Amino acid sequence: MKKVKVNAYQVGLVFKNGEYLQLLMAGTYWFWKREMVLMYDITKPFTAPVEMNILLQDKALADILQVVEVKDNEIVLQYENGLLKQVLTAGHYAFWKSVIKYEFIRADISKIEITESIDRSVLLSRLVTQYVRSISVENYEKAILFIDGKYEKVLNSGVYYWWKNAIAIHVARVDMRQQQLEINGQEILTKDKAALRINAWAQYKVADIEKAVLQNKEYDKQLYVAFQLALREYVAGYSFDELLEKKEAVAPFILQQVKEKAAALGIEVNGFGIRDIILPGDVKEIMNQVLIAEKKAQANTIMRREETASTRSLLNTARLMEENAMLWKLKEMEYVEKIADKISSISVSSNGVLIEQLKQIFVPQK
Repeated sequence: MKKVKVNAYQVGLVFKNGEYLQLLMAGTYWFWKREMVLMYDITKPFTAPVEMNILLQDKALADILQVVEVKDNEIVLQYENGLLKQVLTAGHYAFWKSVIKYEFIRADISKIEITESIDRSVLLSRLVTQYVRSISVENYEKAILFIDGKYEKVLNSGVYYWWKNAIAIHVARVDMRQQQLEINGQEILTKDKAALRINAWAQYKVADIEKAVLQNKEYDKQLYVAFQLALREYVAGYSFDELLEKKEAVAPFILQQVKEKAAALGIEVNGFGIRDIILPGDVKEIMNQVLIAEKKAQANTIMRREETASTRSLLNTARLMEENAMLWKLKEMEYVEKIADKISSISVSSNGVLIEQLKQIFVPQK
């Protein structure tokens, strides 16, 4: 015979010739040599030495075991004393009912939505993350969710989690902020066949994400073509000179023409403008010549105006001097002073007549 002692927090399973016989709880037991006793620590998970269903036929053993069966399309989160310990995949698992508190959260991963009560921190843990897929939609974005190629719903900004399985998920993000569209290098003929190269810009934002993504392909390219055609229509309707006179009307016309088409694309147009108009070399030279001629004509007009004003001033001065002898004399002295400023020295050689003549100039006659 042999002695077998089962300690506290242990159980023993007795086998004879490979057949399960009984369960041993804490205590001392005697057996013949042909029996085999397997000892188990009840603070650790139980691994069955034979088929689990055979062991569970023993009601005493079944009462102290907690059996978890996980199907093919499931996972089970195993917690020990409130802490996630492991993720159980398809199979049979058994745990001793002991001082350790086990908790299990069963999740059906054959579906997309995570409906189970699982904290986000658990979904991001290294044990669970391999079973989860996540999508982040930024604050300035909206997104459309497709499941197996079918439209599901619109996603607002936030982080979304789904179970990872064979179901295909696609998320189409759209930037909802105001955006700028460059319309550069447009070669357009005016009504009088003047070839112009126009660079323009437009501002827009997506107003209806479902129209923009579901009902239209590459909505931004379609918007570009709409602006391009509207700009060509406007420029081709006027001669070069008329276009220069009506350049302020370009933006309102283009916006009005594109507004309806943009709405069909799910887009709201907020602005349009011409950055620059590039003229051909010969037209540019002609325009420069016209500008120079205009500036010369303006300069000649100003010069004639100033000459007329100067002559009129001289005429008024002459009339005043004619009516006032003292004013005449003052004017005469002013000119003599100007002449004297330019003379450094004067040598006088005469018989006295010159002095008399100077006296007549500077001394008023009574």
